[in-house]
Amino acid sequence: GEPGVLRRIRFNEAMEVNILANRRKIPPYGLEGGEPGELGQCRVERANGEDTIVLDSCDSVKVEPGDVFELRTPSGGGYGHPNGAV
Repeated sequence: GEPGVLRRIRFNEAMEVNILANRRKIPPYGLEGGEPGELGQCRVERANGEDTIVLDSCDSVKVEPGDVFELRTPSGGGYGHPNGAV
């Protein structure tokens, strides 16, 4: 399947981030023998450069100026056998 999307958002002021997502524990399925896709992930990298918080699929976290929210969307599942075999 196709790769997911990576988005990074740096905060300029303190606020609260809420996430409601899926495909964080069970990957997107493939069809006709295709491989499953990759899981999505959300995390916050703290401005101090030392701490990273991995968020659950339904989560909330307070962020401070300089923190970065990273959203990785799940990739699509593949279609057909990877080497073309039936």
